[in-house]
Amino acid sequence: MAILVGSETRVVVQGITGNQGSFHTAQMLAYGTRVVAGTSPSRVGGREHGVPIFATVREAVEKEGANASVVFVPARFATDAALEAIDAGVGVLVLVPEHMPVQDTMAVLAFARRRGVTVVGPNTFGVLSTEGRCKMGIPPNHIYRPGPVGLVARSGTLSYEIAASLSAAGLGQTTAVGIGGDPVAGLTFVDVLERFEADPETRAVVMVGEIGGTAEEVAAEFIHRMTKPVVAYLAGRAAPPGKRMGHAGAIIERGRGTLESKRRALTEAGARVAEMPWEVAGLVREALGARAG
Repeated sequence: MAILVGSETRVVVQGITGNQGSFHTAQMLAYGTRVVAGTSPSRVGGREHGVPIFATVREAVEKEGANASVVFVPARFATDAALEAIDAGVGVLVLVPEHMPVQDTMAVLAFARRRGVTVVGPNTFGVLSTEGRCKMGIPPNHIYRPGPVGLVARSGTLSYEIAASLSAAGLGQTTAVGIGGDPVAGLTFVDVLERFEADPETRAVVMVGEIGGTAEEVAAEFIHRMTKPVVAYLAGRAAPPGKRMGHAGAIIERGRGTLESKRRALTEAGARVAEMPWEVAGLVREALGARAG
């Protein structure tokens, strides 16, 4: 069963006529996503890849029944786009742009909480469900296969590599979720783990973390209580303390957020922690075998 998105998801693409919006709309449609509308004030009344273009998200909701939005506008416009989508009544909002100011993100998340909207990101690769063939964001279509593994990650590139290795090993995915690499984001690891724990089709979970922050340690506290096996991979073993590596949230400060502290917390919680990305599939197979036995 899918989490967050599925066959009933009707997507509006904000910024559908931009280079990224147009390209990824075509990819989402090719995957099977029900992209029902796009927004672009300069192209109102036109179409992009056959998708009708409106001036506002509210029009897309009212005229095409859109219930989810994916944002592909530049970061400087992303806050206004997010607030517009929330106000229009979508249930799921995927914020792909990076470099959104932290204070703006906090304002968006506060508004989303008041309206009951689930926010994925910002700085996320998005969310993809193999059931119902729905993708909101930028993951490559060809690497995902239906199967029993839920995948949640901060890093897009690493998650693609691990998803491809899982698929090659015959271990497809239920849903893949990118929580984003910013210090402040919508969904957390725990939010997604809770959904996977409740999903009857997800039999194991892969969590892809990295240095910086305490999200993985907080997730470990929840993993203690999970009935499903969790396999984790943590990126950033060579990162020097105090230096940001890649994501805005990937920074070690005052001894917190180190690779070792995260690995220790996850191991003590019962998760299997891979040393290298290509080890994940084998550990998942072992975990499922042990659970079946």
